Order: sequence, then structure tokens, then C-alpha cells
Amino acid sequence: MDPQHYPTVRNASFRGWIGVAQKDITPPAGIYSRNWGASQFDTAAGIHRPLTLTCLTIQAEPAETPLVLVAADLGWWKNAEDERFVRKAILNALSLDEGRLLFCLSHTHAGPSLCRDDAAKPGGELIAPYLDRIIEVTAVAVNEALAAAGEAVLTWEYGKCNLAKNRDLPQPEKNRFLVGYNAEIPADDTLLVGRVTGTQGQIIATIANYACHPTTLAWDNRLISPDFIGGMRELVEAETQAPLLFLQGASGDLSPAEQYSGDHTLADRYGKQLGYAMLAVLESMLGPASVLTYQQAVESGAPLALWREEKGVVSNKLEINKIDIPLSLKPMPALSDLEAEWAACDDRVLKERLWRKRCIRKVVGDGSTANMPVWLWQLGDSVIVAQCNEAYSRFQTDVRAAFPHHAVAVMNVVNGSIGYLPPAELYAEDMYAVWQTPFDKGSLELLTETVLSEVRLLTSEK
Repeated sequence: MDPQHYPTVRNASFRGWIGVAQKDITPPAGIYSRNWGASQFDTAAGIHRPLTLTCLTIQAEPAETPLVLVAADLGWWKNAEDERFVRKAILNALSLDEGRLLFCLSHTHAGPSLCRDDAAKPGGELIAPYLDRIIEVTAVAVNEALAAAGEAVLTWEYGKCNLAKNRDLPQPEKNRFLVGYNAEIPADDTLLVGRVTGTQGQIIATIANYACHPTTLAWDNRLISPDFIGGMRELVEAETQAPLLFLQGASGDLSPAEQYSGDHTLADRYGKQLGYAMLAVLESMLGPASVLTYQQAVESGAPLALWREEKGVVSNKLEINKIDIPLSLKPMPALSDLEAEWAACDDRVLKERLWRKRCIRKVVGDGSTANMPVWLWQLGDSVIVAQCNEAYSRFQTDVRAAFPHHAVAVMNVVNGSIGYLPPAELYAEDMYAVWQTPFDKGSLELLTETVLSEVRLLTSEK
């Protein structure tokens, strides 16, 4: 075979103008932070690790309007009005259209409430000022990133980390599923790592796209915490001397094996596990703008194939698209009925469930369908797929399998958060993801089918 017919090995990459900035967004300790129905506490008593907001600005050319990727150590939006209030204020402050901003939550379950409807609860008066602070800090961070932006290469590589486990556990004696470790079902352990490198070879930022619920810390925990993301960030940033963005993947069915703990050392240990996996991927990458090419055969004790790293060409193609997918809703009680049921309920756990159902009903409205937005960005040889729901991991495995020549980052809990998207065959089961979601059977499959079609158009990959 002629040497030019041997395939060149390359990392998916993008060349452009990239800036990064990072800010502390740790809330006051007394803020309302009851995220678990089983919790006996309403407010945070202290801080385990600081919460962080990191932003990346991306441009093909320095004069272009940027794409803004924000990664925040926050949980989820209970109320659509709060999410829209925050995102709209950020868009207005930066003069951006909504297709150019991804506000990504890590989905920590040990963070503050982001719901202003919780204002009457203990520590709830701190929520509205905290959201105002998030808006201000984000705008400052983005402007700092733009001011510091320079020519850089974003390089991607896939790796693995076995932190994530399947969390749909059958309980036969009650004919239902528990939310907990199921050793019988393999979990998607894919870790996608991004590295932003400047013209002098320095690492400017790193990105981790990994699917795993940050539910290590639960009802016994009274400290604000980013969960395992904090320990991972500390390790990776110490090694790279650059800010880290964590992007939560399609983790609807994934979490650590041992979880629901008050043990902060467990969360830190998980963070190191993911951090070391990330560092291993970073070490495996080719240099920025490099390719691995076959050189020649060398006759020795065996006939040897000689490969060497060389400079290659990196695309600066940047395309964006935002689509809306109408998802059918399950039959649900009206908002007024849920509010009346909540007011009459005295059980602390059931009251919390009803409050969450009420918040979901407010988001999707009283119709039979709800339009769900999806953001698609193409950056050179990579694709970013971002949506607000908690899709099962099948979503990311199917999309990545369809585009083997691209690095594909898939994210949950971006620009909002509403409900789970489990596979259609699970809708016959008594399980949390099915009764929590407002979306009807087939919604995950419709999301996948639509995204595959749109990404093919975006990348012209037939």
C-alpha cells in the first residue's frame, strides 16, 4: 500500500480566537438549599468547597460576535421564569442572540435553590439577590474572557472513566425501580476532554464532558458543595495551571455506585478518580494542530512501521443552529390542582414532591405539547449538542456513534431544566424517571432522531 493511503491520525480540533475567565459563585451559607425530600434541613450550614463559574468565549475571527460557553457549579432550575430571567439578562448585557449562549449547570445536588418561589422558606430571601449576583458575575467573566482572548486551538480526545454506574435498580418485591446502583447493566463510561492551547503552547483551559449525577452528597449533608466536580477541578487545575469547565453529559440513568452520603471525603475521592482519568486523556493527546502520519517501513528484527507527529491543518469552521422540538406531554393535573394539593399536604416528603410537580407544570404549561430547544454548535471537527432535559445516556451514545469523525460533546441541563427523557420501553415501569417527567413515551427517540438529522445538515456528513 502506498504510504499516502494509510489514514492520518488526528484529534478533532478547532482554530480560532478563544478566551477564558473564572469566578467564585459560592452563595452565603444560610441560603435555602433543601434539594432532597428526605432532608431534615432547609439551609446550608457552611461550605465544603467553593462553587465556580467558568466561561469560554469562542470566535472564528476576532471581529466576530462570540459564542459563549458558561459552566456553573449549580443544580437545576425549578422554575422556567427564573432561568429565563437570568439568561435574558445575560444576553442583554452582552448583546447576544440566544443561539450564542450556553449556560450549563453541573447539576450538583448540594447547591443552593435557584427558585425565587422558595422565597418564603428558611433562607429563601437570599435566592433573588444570589441570582442577581450570578447575572453580574457572568457578564463580568465573559467580558474578561473576550478581553483576554487570543489565537488558540481547541483539541478534543475521548477517554474513559468508570465512576458512572447505571442507577435503575429493580426492586422485584415491590414491582418498581429504585434510583441506585445496578451492577447488571453496563454504563456509558465515555469521557470527552477538550484542551485549549495558545500560540506559545500553553494550556489556556480544559473541558470535561462526562455523564454522571453529582449525587454523592445527599440529605445528611449540610454544606454547599460542587460534589465530585470540586475535587476533580482542584486536581486538574493544579496540574495544568488553567481553568476547567465541567459539562454534564446525558446522565439521566448514571450516577456513582456509592452515593446519598454526608461524607465529603467520598465526593473528593470521586473527584480525584475523574480528575486522574482526565489527566490521562490530556497526556494522550497530540500537540495542537498536529497529526500522526505514517513515514516508512524500517527493516529490523521485525518489519516496523514508523509513525511520526507532524503539523497539520486545523479548521476554523464555526456554525450554529437552534431548533425547537415539540414533545408530547403526559396527562397531568392542572397547575391549580397541584397547588391546592400541595397546600393541603402535611407530609414533608410528599409536599416536596408536589412542589416539584407544580414547578414542572408551570414550565410546560397546560397544553398537550411543549417546545423543547436544542442548541447545536459545530467547531471545526467537533460538535456540541446542548439541551435542557435529563436525557438518558443512550442519547449521547447514539449521537456519537453516528458521527465517528467528529468529537461530540453532549450536555444535559443547559439553558433550563425540566424533566427526564427515558427510553420508550421504560414507560411501562414504576420508576422515578418515568413518573417525574412531563414528557410522553417516545420523547427521547424523537430528540435523538431530530438531532441526528440536524447535525448531518450542520456538518454535511451524510
